[in-house]
Amino acid sequence: MPIYEYECEHCKFHFEKKQRFSAKPIAICPKCQGKAQRIIHPSTVIFKGSGFYVTDSRKGKTTKKAIK
Repeated sequence: MPIYEYECEHCKFHFEKKQRFSAKPIAICPKCQGKAQRIIHPSTVIFKGSGFYVTDSRKGKTTKKAIK
C-alpha cells in the first residue's frame, strides 16, 4: 500500500497516511478539522541506454560497407 502525503489548507499541517489505491482521499485535517488536500509530487524519469539523444539517432548514418 502506498503512503500519501496531505496538507491542510487552513493550518498548513503536513501528514502522511498509508492507504489502498482504491481508498478515498482524506478530506479533513486531523489537527484542526480544516480541509486537507493530497500533495502530488512529480516523478523522476531517468533515460538509460542509446536512442534517447539527438546524437544517438540512426537517421542519416551510413557506413562505407553499406555504400559498396
